[in-house]
Amino acid sequence: MRSIPVWMSIACISTAVFANEYVAEPELNAARIIEKNVAAKGGLEAWRKIQSMVWIGHIERAGAANLSYVLEQKRPHKTRFEIKVQNQTAVRIYDGTHGWKLRPASNGRPELQPYTSEELIFAQNGQGIDGPLIDYQAKGIVVTLDGVDEIEGRKTYRLDVKLPSGISQHVWIDAQTFLDTKYDHQSRNALGRAGTVTVFYRNYQTIDGLQIPLTIESGSGMAQSSARLTDKMVIDRVLLNPPLEDQSFAKPSVPGLRDAVSARGETPRSMLSQHTGFPKLNTRSVPGSAGGD
Repeated sequence: MRSIPVWMSIACISTAVFANEYVAEPELNAARIIEKNVAAKGGLEAWRKIQSMVWIGHIERAGAANLSYVLEQKRPHKTRFEIKVQNQTAVRIYDGTHGWKLRPASNGRPELQPYTSEELIFAQNGQGIDGPLIDYQAKGIVVTLDGVDEIEGRKTYRLDVKLPSGISQHVWIDAQTFLDTKYDHQSRNALGRAGTVTVFYRNYQTIDGLQIPLTIESGSGMAQSSARLTDKMVIDRVLLNPPLEDQSFAKPSVPGLRDAVSARGETPRSMLSQHTGFPKLNTRSVPGSAGGD
């Protein structure tokens, strides 16, 4: 049998190569990854309808008792975070421009301090209810695809996220689910030393059509393994669009009602769970949220 001419072999190989290139899925760019990410989390219009959100949960820290917390968020960029520490409540408030810390002093009386410059920068760079990728262009954020990594055995897209302040962060998106897996940001400790804080998002659950991670693990200078992370923020309940007064995010002048209630032994969680102003249909208790993945 005569051998196939060389030119014919080359032609067949070239045809096969071009055919494979034609049917292969093209590599995604940053815009397409973000589009898939937003769709996976519930869709752009669904997130735009969320004007306020409350998380009620606890923080787990190795070798320490769980700490109860309440995180309130309201558009455009207001946050209030209360945490129960040794039967006392500390509060951090950001009104979109200024921030304050209300915490117990050594004499037992509340002590009010403004945010430090580093705390203000961190608050200003926070992206509120829906994170940096949803409506990123309207927020003045520039996102580029920085590479592809393997995170805990799964392919992920590494995005470089440049905020309007000029600060850049990295966000990793799972290549199958297109949900946020991890992000890194720069921070400084109490001594002013710069370091990288790594945050993992886990245990996504569907809350009124939105995908929300109910376990958030974080630590400084940690590797990819979640077992080495130091703090686990667990969300036990999620409230969507509860009525939150702007006064809750204003500078405190004297200890407010919430601190007075906490002083009587009630935790922030019990206070919000008993709040009759929250619409019942928008309150979600999440079963099994205290676990990991």
